[in-house]
Amino acid sequence: MQTRFILALLTLVIGWPLAAQGQENATADRASRFQLPATDQGLAGEGPLRRYDWFQNVWRKRRETFAANAESKKGHVVFLGDSITQGWQDDFRGDFESIKPANRGISGDTTRGMLLRLDEDVIDLDPAAVVILAGTNDLEEGADPETIASNMQLIVTALRAHDAELPIILCNVFPSHHSKKRPADKIKRLNQLYAAIPKNDANLIVLDTWTLFANDQGNAKKEEFPDLLHPNAAGYAKWEAAVRPILATLGILETEGDDFVIEEGFESLFNGHDLTGWGFRKTTDAMRKSRERWQSRDPNAPAWPIVQSDVAFDGKSKTPEGRYLAIHDRLVVTTPPEGRKIQQLWTTREFPNDFELRLEFRATPNADSGVFIRAPQLQCRDYVLAGPYKNLKNYKPQQWNTLVVAVHDGVAHCTCNGEVIEEAMKVPETGPIGLEGDRGQIEYRRIRIKTKP
Repeated sequence: MQTRFILALLTLVIGWPLAAQGQENATADRASRFQLPATDQGLAGEGPLRRYDWFQNVWRKRRETFAANAESKKGHVVFLGDSITQGWQDDFRGDFESIKPANRGISGDTTRGMLLRLDEDVIDLDPAAVVILAGTNDLEEGADPETIASNMQLIVTALRAHDAELPIILCNVFPSHHSKKRPADKIKRLNQLYAAIPKNDANLIVLDTWTLFANDQGNAKKEEFPDLLHPNAAGYAKWEAAVRPILATLGILETEGDDFVIEEGFESLFNGHDLTGWGFRKTTDAMRKSRERWQSRDPNAPAWPIVQSDVAFDGKSKTPEGRYLAIHDRLVVTTPPEGRKIQQLWTTREFPNDFELRLEFRATPNADSGVFIRAPQLQCRDYVLAGPYKNLKNYKPQQWNTLVVAVHDGVAHCTCNGEVIEEAMKVPETGPIGLEGDRGQIEYRRIRIKTKP
């Protein structure tokens, strides 16, 4: 009994300092894990990596938080960024509740810093999608747009190595102001370089969040960015509305069916789950000539593929390259990886009699599309930013809007949410209904028609 007591006492006396030392070592290891490297030597990327005392403290604390909640964030949509992303708060102020996104924003971070922490903070979560907003702090530190874009390319390449089909939404750098060492010309140049990154990557979507916020001088607006850098609640609401349609097209949110009941006397032109009744039409001689004239005037004109013969997509949920997609009762014209690409999808039927066409559309910021009425195109866009109907009172940006087109005796009367956009547009005696894709994403739903005898 006495021997066991002495052994227990020795264990207690000797073990306490050993346990304390072990706890200290674990704490030191954890702190070391989230410390920024002392130098840039051997680190991937180029350009600035901030090491101010305040930033190192924020970096360490944020990354400790990320590590603590990593298991619960696996498979979520990851938002990677700097203070603008961090400022959305870890609960995103109640936005995106149905997907429970993971906030991986660190105030003051640069693209090189994000590249350094990409594996642990993003890739290890095996995300459903990644939304990136990055580059503004690089500019403040004096980095040129080419260096920043090169880092972004490395981030995208690393994400692609993890998952070749991972959806990536790359947001344009928000406008700021030259007083913040973020002049409009450099931000515009950086965004041009970002737009070139997707190339043939259909799973990388560039979202125009610059035009969404910029004023006529290309700077941030005080009413949305009080300090000309960080958005307020109104700014975050616009950002959320811009991202939402893309996440819906990815099948991440808004997956419920549409309970809309078609009006008496109307017939649906889109069944909600495939492209039956729709197809590509052979490119006409007139359209070939328009294409040639356009491309001869502008060497950077958007791609405009030639269709050699009619093709129908009955029973198919998407066109071969995925530009047109049927998902959850929506017919989506997806964002082209080329940035801009001219394509048309047509009904396989023609409509020779007078008719009333009704549909709803939703556009991402500055998106450009169109609805063909037998042949002429009615511009269908993010009207406030892309025009031509910029002064509409009832148009709702990044929300659903209603188009009504009434054709009588070769003339179309067109309204958007009840406002007249075309009083008397001349149309041919017969022809199909068409949808065009140009830039950005446009969604259509509830496409129906009532023909008159």
